[in-house]
Amino acid sequence: MPEPFVSLSSADRKEALAVAADRSGRPAHLLEKDVWVVWALQTLFSSELGEHLVFKGGTSLSKADGVIQRFSEDVDLTYDIRAIAPDLVGERAEALPTTRSEEKRWSKAVRDRLPKWVVETTQPLIQDAIAAQRLSASTRADGDKLFIDYEAASSGSGYVAPSVMLEFGARSTGEPASLRDVACDANGLIEGVSFPTATPRVMHAERTFWEKATAIHVFCVQGRLRGERFARHWHDLVRLDDAGIADVAISDRDLASAVARHKRMFFPEKTADGTPVDYEAAVHGNLQLAPNGEARTALAADYAHMVDDGLLLEDAERFDELIGRCAAIAERAKLVANNQHIRT
Repeated sequence: MPEPFVSLSSADRKEALAVAADRSGRPAHLLEKDVWVVWALQTLFSSELGEHLVFKGGTSLSKADGVIQRFSEDVDLTYDIRAIAPDLVGERAEALPTTRSEEKRWSKAVRDRLPKWVVETTQPLIQDAIAAQRLSASTRADGDKLFIDYEAASSGSGYVAPSVMLEFGARSTGEPASLRDVACDANGLIEGVSFPTATPRVMHAERTFWEKATAIHVFCVQGRLRGERFARHWHDLVRLDDAGIADVAISDRDLASAVARHKRMFFPEKTADGTPVDYEAAVHGNLQLAPNGEARTALAADYAHMVDDGLLLEDAERFDELIGRCAAIAERAKLVANNQHIRT
């Protein structure tokens, strides 16, 4: 019977990773972190928490949809707002506040309740699984984030830490979503060794497109980078375009509007000159996906770091080509939105 990879000794894990890296052409330290990503998904979604969680973001596009060939970084999860705040949401269909004052009450409730839920419910679940399987790992909570720090058998350049961050949000339902199978990148590469698998509920890629497109739009109108690896959003958008998902999402005007309403209510932002970001205008013809000036320079450096550390598991296009592709997506979105406006 195959032995679980996570139960192997450090020396055996290192040897197994070396074999998997040689056979896959992927860095050993990235294959190792990918195992822990899938293990975390397996642990969460096989528990009673799973029915209220949705796996989303770029990692879901890679692991569940197979749309992108980018290393599984950290894990973005939505804990259904109807589960954390049923007293506020009630039976309303869209699970969205209707006024700014109501949004403040909802957001305050989520800010108060979510960290407590992470510490009191999610962290013990992960810790119990680690203890039961006698794994070389530990957990630490930080607000709405839960970190799984594992004993690394392999090391990279230092850009990728031996830690999986589970980042929880709870201001939406995460829908539309459906069950998808997820496996480790090293699965099937080593005889006698088994790897974790999971079946999470996954946000549909079309919504992920609009979530990322609006995040990029905010960056473009603000002109400031938010942490490392932010360039992943541009890479993911182009891969969604390659898969034909971008055009499907762009044509879904109801979905575009739903994301805009949600962002406007829960994630208001201001442009560089201090005016409110107009999400509705963005998704209906004014989407900006190509940054300029210092913002473009900072983004190019961030993209170069991702390429250098092997986070993009395919031949990465030049930065200027990537931005050009995104600009073309924005033009198509504008055309579709304008045509829709003419018809209505």
